[in-house]
Amino acid sequence: MAATKKAVLGPLVGAVDQGTSSTRFLVFNSKTAELLSHHQVEIKQEFPKEGWVEQDPKEILLSVYECIEKTCEKLGQLNIDISNIKAIGVSNQRETTVVWDKLTGEPLYNAVVWLDLRTQSTVESLSKSIPVNNNFVKTKTGLPLSTYFSAVKLRWLLDNVRKVQKAVEEDRALFGTIDSWLIWSLTGGARGGVHCTDVTNASRTMLFNIHSLEWDKELCEFFKVPMKILPNIRSSSEIYGLMKAGSLEGVPISGCLGDQSAALVGQLCFQDGQAKNTYGTGCFLLCNTGHKCVFSEHGLLTTVAYKLGRDKPVYYALEGSVAIAGAVVRWLRDNLGIIKTSEEIEKLANEVGTSYGCYFVPAFSGLYAPYWEPSARGIICGLTQFTNKCHIAFAALEAVCFQTREILDAMNRDCGIPLSHLQVDGGMTNNKILMQLQADILYIPVVKPSMPETTALGAAMAAGAAEGVGVWSLEPEDLSAVTMERFEPQINAKESEIRYSTWKKAVMKSMDWATTKSSENGDTGIFSSLPLGFFVVSSMVMLIGARYLSGVP
Repeated sequence: MAATKKAVLGPLVGAVDQGTSSTRFLVFNSKTAELLSHHQVEIKQEFPKEGWVEQDPKEILLSVYECIEKTCEKLGQLNIDISNIKAIGVSNQRETTVVWDKLTGEPLYNAVVWLDLRTQSTVESLSKSIPVNNNFVKTKTGLPLSTYFSAVKLRWLLDNVRKVQKAVEEDRALFGTIDSWLIWSLTGGARGGVHCTDVTNASRTMLFNIHSLEWDKELCEFFKVPMKILPNIRSSSEIYGLMKAGSLEGVPISGCLGDQSAALVGQLCFQDGQAKNTYGTGCFLLCNTGHKCVFSEHGLLTTVAYKLGRDKPVYYALEGSVAIAGAVVRWLRDNLGIIKTSEEIEKLANEVGTSYGCYFVPAFSGLYAPYWEPSARGIICGLTQFTNKCHIAFAALEAVCFQTREILDAMNRDCGIPLSHLQVDGGMTNNKILMQLQADILYIPVVKPSMPETTALGAAMAAGAAEGVGVWSLEPEDLSAVTMERFEPQINAKESEIRYSTWKKAVMKSMDWATTKSSENGDTGIFSSLPLGFFVVSSMVMLIGARYLSGVP
């Protein structure tokens, strides 16, 4: 019997999408941008102390290999020849910090995740060293001094982990964000792995000069970071090295973008003024500002959007960053147990169609843009005896939308021209109630691509377009038209404003809860052993009663 003939679809491109909650590998047709197959693995997050968030770098790496192998198996079942995969792109959670031993390939500590708050006292101490009339850190990096970015996480590792200190002394240590760790490991690791990062990820470390596109000596001295451990800076689209193991051995890794930059590319936001909002673990609104750095007066970040080739120009973006979006759904699932799967939140919210005056500010890691207030903590307020888990689920979805409204307002003020609609992507956009709420709260249409995997698509486009690969054209006339789903506002503007102003009151009540001591040491006195959210949730249970929390009439 003759062997089954493999389907020929033209050049294919793979994309690793390594996020805070999960890892995925997706394969696209480079001529049509069609998603052919993918596999996903959830990633554990560890919370050793209150405010601390860590992940295992080896688990992350193994999840990448697993996703690649499983996707290749699925392609085989679809009769698609994996030898047609001509390139691989990498998109990743940004800022998350890894230090490893270049001789053994072993991580020297867990990855310190972008959400982690342990460095708050370091941030406060360093802030005092920056002249009021010369904030050289923000001028060079576009970033406010915050626990969010890599430099202070790396400083903590250098100060507190003896294995890291010893490896630096013995010239064995390498630092990188998740992209660097993955590319180094996938291209050989201790046997000749390529130690590099791209300009978008480098721009989130606070050690990178966004004007010169180089590591900055003054910044490295300020944060006391040895430059010898830093990765080489590359563009977002060029061949970095070849896969050294697995089913795709020999395939070039030729695209690298931080996840939010990848989504900007995947949404085809190549023109000055085009913007997108991604709903993942956090929520990130980016607006392309072209070749110029625009500095915000309203709490937004200035960041590198992309540089699609060694000889191509750099593009910049204004960014509004929200720490907790999809993470609030995971918290309702894992900490409160009021849903068994993340998808259930839509069903719960749909049962009531309102929060009934309940407001949820999920400031688990403080507040990011536009406030940059690390002392804030999560609160649920406006509770009555009528409140049940359905109202809390609805309030959680509203919180994501209100936070987006805040950063969109800031962006409109900075740019001077209000957005007429909002392009959206990310896993949460599958929730139709969330999308309708977002349109109502912004009071502009929300536009969602029918294929929401724009982060992975952006990484694949960068990889396929790289010099030496050349299977994906980024010329405007060659880019595939994208089918969109549109959500129009369905409430009146006055009601939208009333709900938003009440949310702002709730935000004010969430501030000034945490002290430096509690965020640095995970110590809250006699209550230090109690889980995050104990005070709010236990008060809620006493107030509502277990009967109402369960939704029983």
